[in-house]
Amino acid sequence: MKNVLGIIAITATLIGCGGIADAQQPAKVWRIGVLVSSSPSLNVSRDAALRDGLRKFGYVESQNIIMEFRYAEGKLDRLAELAAELVRLKVDVIVVGGTRVALAAKQATSTIPIVLAGAGDPVPTGLVASYMRPGGNVTGVSRLSPDFIGNRVGLVKEAVPTAARLAVLSTPENPGHGPSLKEAELGASAWGMRVQSVAVRTPSALGSAFRDASKGRADALFVLPDALFHSHLSRLVELAAEHRLPTMYDRADFVEAGGLMSYAVNVNDLARRAAWYIDQIFQGAKPAELPMTEPTKYELVINLKAAKQIGLTIPPNMLARADRVIK
Repeated sequence: MKNVLGIIAITATLIGCGGIADAQQPAKVWRIGVLVSSSPSLNVSRDAALRDGLRKFGYVESQNIIMEFRYAEGKLDRLAELAAELVRLKVDVIVVGGTRVALAAKQATSTIPIVLAGAGDPVPTGLVASYMRPGGNVTGVSRLSPDFIGNRVGLVKEAVPTAARLAVLSTPENPGHGPSLKEAELGASAWGMRVQSVAVRTPSALGSAFRDASKGRADALFVLPDALFHSHLSRLVELAAEHRLPTMYDRADFVEAGGLMSYAVNVNDLARRAAWYIDQIFQGAKPAELPMTEPTKYELVINLKAAKQIGLTIPPNMLARADRVIK
């Protein structure tokens, strides 16, 4: 009897120890890759917003996530290499912002989930099959609503009522710029303006692009969203001031750096919203079945100092509607 009781006691002890061992198994540490076209300094607020969003879902660095940031530093030809590097690290998800960055990630992997923290229309560029059913390994938050470009063009006309010719700064390497140019042309025509397309392929061509716009007698400039422009925002702001061109940008960063105005979604908010998709994927959801979302609110930001510098008076009713006015 004593032997039987002893065996039972030992068995119970072993089971108890096994339970303790199971309880002490470390929780999974997820590895999140973040691919960025610009530099850490230009992306600092967006990176902080992503971390903030993740924290709200219980993900904290050095506890249950590892963040692998890769910055192209404005050298867009490095995106493919950096995306491949993240794939080799076997990250659990890759977070991207911008169409060109997203395409580089998608070309590097068809299996690792890719979460968009803001990008142009992902359907015509082949990133997803549709908003409701992305169908592949890409999902997340778009940064464009259907009327985005038309509204931006309208604001240019409101700020510069005499404008008859609108130069549109684009890059042929961005597959989303073809459709965006057509939308800009439609919007400009509705406001009695003609579009002058100004293409830029490299940072060194920015100066000549502005000279071409001036020679073409552009009354204002309209910048399409692209990693090339975002990585050289200070240069664009300087050139716009030098050529005295009222310029509409797609991000508030340009206005904060001295540009005239922007009508844009809050990119930091997009980064925070991307955290929800990451959490869903970590819980087992498939990107192919996670519907994408669009921005619901855009912000108008105006820099009065920049307006004064080029001799432009912003209409009072436009200033009253602005979400932010920098003096």
